[in-house]
Amino acid sequence: MSEEKKGFFSRLVEGLTKTRNNIASVFDDIFSGFSSIDDDFYEELEEVLVMADIGIHTTEMIIEDLKVKVKENHLKEPAECREYLIHSIKEQMAVTEGAYEFENKKTVMLIIGVNGVGKTTSVGKLAGQYKNAGKKVLLAAADTFRAGAIEQLVEWSHRAGVDVIAGQEGSDPAAVVFDAVAAAKARNTDILICDTAGRLHNKKNLMEELKKINRIIDREYPDAFRETMIVLDGTTGQNALVQAKQFKEVADITGIILTKLDGTAKGGIAIAIQSELGVPVKYIGIGEKIEDLQKFDSDSFVDALFQ
Repeated sequence: MSEEKKGFFSRLVEGLTKTRNNIASVFDDIFSGFSSIDDDFYEELEEVLVMADIGIHTTEMIIEDLKVKVKENHLKEPAECREYLIHSIKEQMAVTEGAYEFENKKTVMLIIGVNGVGKTTSVGKLAGQYKNAGKKVLLAAADTFRAGAIEQLVEWSHRAGVDVIAGQEGSDPAAVVFDAVAAAKARNTDILICDTAGRLHNKKNLMEELKKINRIIDREYPDAFRETMIVLDGTTGQNALVQAKQFKEVADITGIILTKLDGTAKGGIAIAIQSELGVPVKYIGIGEKIEDLQKFDSDSFVDALFQ
């Protein structure tokens, strides 16, 4: 593990302290307090997982998987179940190698999500990381309706050392994307990242807007690899899952960026979101700096949550 990765992991462990405190002691009590693996044991375990914001549906899947493993491995002691349970959760959350293939192709990335979740900040951090990795990056300020969004992205573009294509506040987001796609092709850009509007209360408008943006990219840059990531605020727990489901109705989401995991008691939501949406968490954020957004590592995450 690199120094940077080590530093990130130790901060992740620290950031998930509240979630861990919520579940760790009860978790330990269950594995040491029950003398046999029976219905009461499973029921108690289910309750702890639901409390950690892992969600009912996901918890049921995890418990079912554990029951199968208990049978297959002829487990008798509750304490023996702990490692199997943790392994089962890691398996559910594993991100495949192919999840990041966009990094090695000419890619147009749409970043979606409601206002206030850290969307524009995530765009800036990703831009900085790709630039540091030697990629040619361009930003598109297509969140034209939120006051200050364009300025915020321009500020991030300076910090990351990349160019940005922006229009006036209130201008047509699709027109900005059109200009950005033309610029990306002309400049031989590796990754074009588009910051989009996040008005979920008016879903019809948002849907039309995203459709229009997608049509323009399809028409103007058909060869580009497409990546659509939704940014979710980890502190909102089950609300984040609701948002993701609503956005999934209007966009073909390929990945999740989960932000603000430092200091939340709802860290288990990462497990629920991935499991219920069938979309991988690709990045997690635990702070303000560019390096505070990292690729998701299910082993590290689950260890930080349960160990």
